[in-house]
Amino acid sequence: MEQAGEKGRKVCVTGAGGYVASWLIKLLLANGYQVHGTVRDPSNERNSHLMKLDKASENLRLFKVELLDYDSVLAAIAGCQGVFHVASPVPATKVSNPEEEVIAPAVTGTLNVLNACSAVGVKRVVVVSSVAALAIKPQWPEGQVMDEGSWSDKEYCQITENWYCLSKTMAEAEALEYAEKHRLDVVTVCPSLVIGPMQQPTVNASSLFLITILRGIRESMEDRIHHIVDVRDLADALLLTYETTEASGRYICASHPIKAHDLVDMLKKMYPDNNDYRIKFTEPDFVYVLTSEKLKKLGWRCRPLEESLVDSVEFYKEAGHLEN
Repeated sequence: MEQAGEKGRKVCVTGAGGYVASWLIKLLLANGYQVHGTVRDPSNERNSHLMKLDKASENLRLFKVELLDYDSVLAAIAGCQGVFHVASPVPATKVSNPEEEVIAPAVTGTLNVLNACSAVGVKRVVVVSSVAALAIKPQWPEGQVMDEGSWSDKEYCQITENWYCLSKTMAEAEALEYAEKHRLDVVTVCPSLVIGPMQQPTVNASSLFLITILRGIRESMEDRIHHIVDVRDLADALLLTYETTEASGRYICASHPIKAHDLVDMLKKMYPDNNDYRIKFTEPDFVYVLTSEKLKKLGWRCRPLEESLVDSVEFYKEAGHLEN
């Protein structure tokens, strides 16, 4: 793998304008990488933050890419030694055609990226999956910790119309199967609920989780364990799994397990004036606990939950996201 200080290091990041990818690109640029970023429309205002990043003017190039268009994917990846496949559809509302809107972009898009990587001789691909690809298992024994050997129940995801979880499960499974069949070096990282300040101008789905609590919009929520990870720590994990030669297979990236009511109590103590926090908690269908021990053995470290919450809320305030 490439070592720090090596000149001409070039990588591609898909979904460059998104929440996680934006922080990853910031980190890559700070570490001397040249970056190809894929976006649907480089001229769209929602991607304007990328070229304002430090060192972006000389080391970041944006490509107009549709993941279902193989040729556009290939053009963006050409000349790169590594690829971070971050792009994946996250439906904010109920979808009318899950196959077309969620599953095909996730699965076919991933395969297009991997095929392009094989074609140009990429050294390593880091695929951003999700704990959604391993934790949706209602039959899992309560109290038993989930590790990288667990996979979500695809049939249960279909029955419950959890298309995002199904798409992430299918896409990651296809990625690892492709890697084995075509001898492509693929590492997958499965983050949990991601919070932290945003680089992009639009509010992403995981940030809305906190924002709706802080604004008093949520009336009820399942009192299940949420595993929370800071977006900056996730970016560190992605770079770590890319640069560490011995990294292989899947990695869970989930730093702080906390029950929903404990999280709300913590926010209530930290920000008592935001709202009255009158949330009705319901019993979850099933409970799971994750471990990130495999990732920690590579040297990954994460910041305290309190720091992530403070940085998130202060950013939301400054950006006006907490105004009614």
